[in-house]
Amino acid sequence: MAALRFLSSTFRYADGLTVLWISLLTAVVCETISYFVIYRSSSYKHLRSSIDKASKKLDSLKKPSGASATSKNPKKIDRFESSLKESTRDLSMFKFKSGFVVAIVLVVVFAFLNSMFEGKVVAKLPFRPFGLIYKMSHRGLQGDDATDCSMAFLYFLCSISIRTNLQKLLGFSPPRGSGNMGLFPMPDPKSN
Repeated sequence: MAALRFLSSTFRYADGLTVLWISLLTAVVCETISYFVIYRSSSYKHLRSSIDKASKKLDSLKKPSGASATSKNPKKIDRFESSLKESTRDLSMFKFKSGFVVAIVLVVVFAFLNSMFEGKVVAKLPFRPFGLIYKMSHRGLQGDDATDCSMAFLYFLCSISIRTNLQKLLGFSPPRGSGNMGLFPMPDPKSN
């Protein structure tokens, strides 16, 4: 706490940098928890490899190698699509377990930051936000300066960007074939 006070008295943007560092630390802690709960288990590795295999096979079946290529394989394509959807659903449910622990960590850190920076401007935005964005960026702040940024908005932006990039860096991002196939996938146009 003394180090944080020293930072805030020394630098103009110390509050914003403090929120950034705490967000980075939180992302590392959350990914470490996810690693021990999810990523190192054999079930996760098996599900991920089955998603990768199914998506590669599906891509090769969907490639137009001739005029009759898609007319020969509609049952195979449907079978691989359903296998891919099922594996992706199972992977999402598997990840849901650690999501609860990560959510608790994020809520605790947010409450800590909220008490630490309540009513304080932690950054200045380089633009004037509109409507909903203004309400989010100016949450809990006094005054009418639209470029003032609250801790909640900065923490939200930092958490999203840092955690996503950290997952990509560590190789924990979702498998490439699982896009748009989470717990609530888009409806299949063929079934309508």
